[in-house]
Amino acid sequence: MCGNNMSAQLPAVVPAARKATAAVIFLHGLGDTGHGWAEAFAGIRSSHIKYICPHALVIQSLERSNLKALIDQEVKNGIPSNRIILGGFSQQNWRSCASSCWLPLRASFPQGPISGANRDISILQCHGDCDPLVPLMFGSLTVEKLKTLVNPANVTFKTYEGMMHSSCQQEMMDVKQFIDKVLPPVD
Repeated sequence: MCGNNMSAQLPAVVPAARKATAAVIFLHGLGDTGHGWAEAFAGIRSSHIKYICPHALVIQSLERSNLKALIDQEVKNGIPSNRIILGGFSQQNWRSCASSCWLPLRASFPQGPISGANRDISILQCHGDCDPLVPLMFGSLTVEKLKTLVNPANVTFKTYEGMMHSSCQQEMMDVKQFIDKVLPPVD
């Protein structure tokens, strides 16, 4: 055998029930694994979407290069990059936002609003109003910043009464509705 393949655990995957024409890559929070989120997505799945939930023993192991490799693999599998959603929970939500806007030559570009097709991306951010780890105010500030970077009409912020640093049934239904809108079936 060549190399050490024990360092990277394969992601938890919820396969599409038919030919996958879209994918969701969802990153878990600190101290979690992809298994719990794969189970959550299995409960709201759409038949044409593949859900990929990578594992990370530490947050730093989900580097941009690893995310890019996951995206590149799905593109090789025949899923166009504009039909791949990148999302996450807690600290990985931040990483998904940062990675989706990442450019290797970002210092060469002016700072400010995103232009072109990327300006019209849809963003859903969810937050519990009782979150003791990430206060609601920070979620609100993040959404306001996102609205300065992309088309503000495409940014949705949903809060959930009584929800702490977790997820709930209503949030998952809102996530499903968002995914189904952004990644409709194609024939």
